[in-house]
Amino acid sequence: MRGQVIQLDRSYPLVRLESGQVLRTQHATAWEKMQDTRAVVGDWVEVAEASDTDTAIIEEIYPREHVLVRRDPAERSIAQVLAANFDLVFVAHPAHELNIRRLERELVLACSTGCPACVLLTKTDLAGEEVVETLELVQAFAGDDAQVLLVSDDDAASVSAVHELLLPDKLAVLIGRSGVGKSTLVNLLAGDEVQAVSEVRETDGKGRHTTVNRAIVFLEGGGALIDMPGVRGLGMWDSEEGILKAFHDVAAFAQNCKFRDCSHDSEPGCAVRAAVEAGELHPERVESFRRLMQENSDQARRSEQSHWKN
Repeated sequence: MRGQVIQLDRSYPLVRLESGQVLRTQHATAWEKMQDTRAVVGDWVEVAEASDTDTAIIEEIYPREHVLVRRDPAERSIAQVLAANFDLVFVAHPAHELNIRRLERELVLACSTGCPACVLLTKTDLAGEEVVETLELVQAFAGDDAQVLLVSDDDAASVSAVHELLLPDKLAVLIGRSGVGKSTLVNLLAGDEVQAVSEVRETDGKGRHTTVNRAIVFLEGGGALIDMPGVRGLGMWDSEEGILKAFHDVAAFAQNCKFRDCSHDSEPGCAVRAAVEAGELHPERVESFRRLMQENSDQARRSEQSHWKN
């Protein structure tokens, strides 16, 4: 029987069959010993009912089209897949407390999936008159390929604009740190209280982390979201392509460097450094690019060393 993992319940995947039935499942023991992969939310799987247990058995995970992946926070040389088989990545980030360095990492994570990315600047009511400037700043470094939307809980039109991107029947993954308003947005999109929402302090709009399980939420009128718990660690994993997309402005100048392996530090003929000196690139933006590329390179080296040791 073919189905899709719609939630992880205490490490037991909940699988919705094509018939609509939802089964609690576990991996086949023999299969799991031969595989490094475990099913994640969004995976399409083949399951079989077991006569000696109240859970069905996952016998196969079908090839994944897109994955959201980071370095495993507990194992520096292992990748951690967070979600699979989505069409779009929403990056929720609070408009009133913009953290450029974190947003850059979130965009790298999103761009590395190969799917379109959209930044949702949330809690715009707390940003005041600076919200327009924030929108222009984020759109400038997000580039033409990443859409940026302003979202407010009390603005139905802004919520509808997000929903329109999910029609007809597209699946998006929603990422962002705790307290940015993801659960509230999911409830508004779903037209129901499907996610618990913690109280938010009036002073800064922050709240406790409420989403504890990765799960697909099916929305009223079509479309669906993979709601993620607040993602803290954003370690690079095979992210060079994502970095180049997220830092499209730096990458464009880098194509004109004299040396293909230019580190944009002290090499002669560096077009990136020349752009900084001409005021065409912000030095902090270039430094972030260099730091993330180095982190990704270091991670690739650790992964290769671990592979040879094993």
